[in-house]
Amino acid sequence: MRTIDAHFHVWRQADLAWLVGPMQPRIFGPYEAIRRDYPMSEYKAEASAAGVEKAVYVQANWPVDRAEAEVAWVETVALETGWPHAIVAYADMTVADVRPALDRLARYPRVRGVRQQFHWHENALYRFAADPDLCRRRAVQANVARLADYGWSFDLQVFADQMPGAAELARACQHVPFILQHAGMLEDTSPTGWTRWRDSMALLSKEPNVYAKLSGLGTFMHRNDEDHIARVIQETVAAFGPQRCLWGSNFPIEKLWTDYAALLGAHRRAVSQLATKLSAGAAAAALAVFHGTASRVYRL
Repeated sequence: MRTIDAHFHVWRQADLAWLVGPMQPRIFGPYEAIRRDYPMSEYKAEASAAGVEKAVYVQANWPVDRAEAEVAWVETVALETGWPHAIVAYADMTVADVRPALDRLARYPRVRGVRQQFHWHENALYRFAADPDLCRRRAVQANVARLADYGWSFDLQVFADQMPGAAELARACQHVPFILQHAGMLEDTSPTGWTRWRDSMALLSKEPNVYAKLSGLGTFMHRNDEDHIARVIQETVAAFGPQRCLWGSNFPIEKLWTDYAALLGAHRRAVSQLATKLSAGAAAAALAVFHGTASRVYRL
């Protein structure tokens, strides 16, 4: 099956403070095993063995003043190895005018979009942004809208309670494709949590420029749980449709509890199970989720 990995990272340990400094609590639990270089050669061997033909690098939280240096390094890696095929860079959308930063990033031909993590949670361990309502800020909306001038997308990372604001952001930036990270980051799997997430996903899916990335589904469980993956995928595809869903490995984070083949296999089985319920059929749904949507959205 033709497959694109729409979300992975490679890194040099020296570039990431959270890898080289004191151990910091992280959303994905203990991470001693990935406090090391994760080079393209290692990633490419794992992905290629699983049948992946292209991949999208997503920014890995280098120091914010080195956002361009991150892209420059990844471009060098791509020239040396042929991978990745696209880059999602970092830019601060909370500044008065993001265009100078975007102009610098535009010098790198593989850049296809920007990610700034907006997720905020009452649990400080799950919190990244300082403000839960960044999506509603006028400056943020104006800056994200400017991505359309570059032909770029925005990788949107929010929790369920933030999705009404995210829907407002998408409506304010109708010419920008939004890729919702990790299928909306379902962190509360109680009946109430599922209902809140499901309702929020349904609300966000009404915005036609929002896509859902089926990635990072082990983030809060710290395991490759096939039943959980199948349920999240079933409900996400029911809301967005396969033509607006795409798969990503989130490697090497998920490497903490699984291997690449097992992770991709769990997602493929989940899509094959739900595809029988779709009028488009199993083959068409799988082609969209594992290849077509990512190819279209990231212009691969």
